[in-house]
Amino acid sequence: MFDSLTTQARDFLNQPIPQFINGEWRESDETIDVIDPSSGSKVATVAKGNQNDINLAIEAADEAFKTWSKLTPQKRADYLQKLADKMEENTKTLAQLEAIDVGKAFVNAEGFDIPFGIECARYYADFATKAVYDKQLDLTDIEARVHKTPYGACGFIFPWNFPFDLFMWNVMPALAAGNTAVIKPAELTPLTTLYVCKLAKEVGIPDGVINVVVGTGKSVGIPLIEHPKTRRLSFTGSPQVGKQIASMCGQRPIPCKLELGGKGAAVVFDDADIDNAVTQLAGAITLNSGQVCCTATRWLIHENIYDIFVEKVTETLRNTVIGPGMDPNTEMGPVVSQTQQDTILGYLDKGLKEGATQILEGGKISIKDHDGGYYVAPYLLEGLPQNICFREEIFGPTAFLVKFKDEAEAIELVNCLEYGLANSVFSSDLTRCNRVAEQMVAGNSWINAHNVFAYGLPYSGINLSGVGGGVNSPETFYDYLRDLTIARPLA
Repeated sequence: MFDSLTTQARDFLNQPIPQFINGEWRESDETIDVIDPSSGSKVATVAKGNQNDINLAIEAADEAFKTWSKLTPQKRADYLQKLADKMEENTKTLAQLEAIDVGKAFVNAEGFDIPFGIECARYYADFATKAVYDKQLDLTDIEARVHKTPYGACGFIFPWNFPFDLFMWNVMPALAAGNTAVIKPAELTPLTTLYVCKLAKEVGIPDGVINVVVGTGKSVGIPLIEHPKTRRLSFTGSPQVGKQIASMCGQRPIPCKLELGGKGAAVVFDDADIDNAVTQLAGAITLNSGQVCCTATRWLIHENIYDIFVEKVTETLRNTVIGPGMDPNTEMGPVVSQTQQDTILGYLDKGLKEGATQILEGGKISIKDHDGGYYVAPYLLEGLPQNICFREEIFGPTAFLVKFKDEAEAIELVNCLEYGLANSVFSSDLTRCNRVAEQMVAGNSWINAHNVFAYGLPYSGINLSGVGGGVNSPETFYDYLRDLTIARPLA
């Protein structure tokens, strides 16, 4: 199936891939094998970084900041637009690398992930030229203003589920605002991040503005956080690791943006368009094989429509085409690793032992000619909200269903956990939808849809789901600028 790779993708994979530091490709003594989740086989080798590499990368970013931050917003925007043009020319290559790396369906990578990420670069390039960098203060006998200025070298730590988009969503606003970047991608999925470095070099983005070091949290992540020249940090990942990183940043202290996990709820009332709710929610847990922090995995269904909803959604999920990511017919690929597969299957066992009923049988499956792949068919459980599968993030193609009687009970079920990322409500009564949406404790409430994203639409979490400026909006851009008060007495 890899015969369909572009020449660029094949050439990139058929060589040891170094780190990218200060505009140069730097080899290491140690390497990391990149595994294709669709087959379990090695597809590439990348250099494994260490603390010395991080030190070099941060020093390079700090030095590059001295000139990058002095460029006009328009000049920085021009660079980012050129990068967006180059990424657009390489959409197919980037989509293939993303599909191979993560295991996701190529049709989704090419049709959504890569184009949406490229749009991010364009959005923030344009926004930087229109942003307000000075606010005059109305004070007596003092001429004063608040000037917004970039921080410096910023650190970024990304997970493996959306490596390209997470790169774009976090790094592009930071660069547009005048900061420089040191990136630690997940060891499992570094390919598109490193390929973007190749494209950035080709379009002439100055050396040191973008740096990438692949490695473990201990050897790369901790030194990145603790380095005295790291001025700001962004982390996307689990609440458990997020708490540790927040504590480390607090010790310095430096600002830290956290985009963490979720356990989203979808409330489906008895007057909802059931077919739409089925399509939205089945699509939510099959998108990226359910490895999406904001997906809806707690389905709260009104008792009057529970049976018909279950009948329709199970039929939809049974018909989902599961296969290798690079197969053009695949609708849902494997999960990212053996570890992730084991975790998802482990939750199924725990949920059943705690009394849940399996209303759609799923779990580990084999795909012909891809026996080594990490495939999990969607499964649905029903039971009590005390069940572990209702309460904990599983990060796979699964959901837990609970019946409810009235609006008050539904809201109580939504808000009974400490997560606060994204929920949705389905009803033909828009007044009720908005009333319920306002009472959901989260950063995002969606109406008659789930996973609603657009540039300019703020997205962020609260409580265990994170803190900071979020992604995809003007707030994200301004999050990468610090306030500097400038004042002159007049008397």
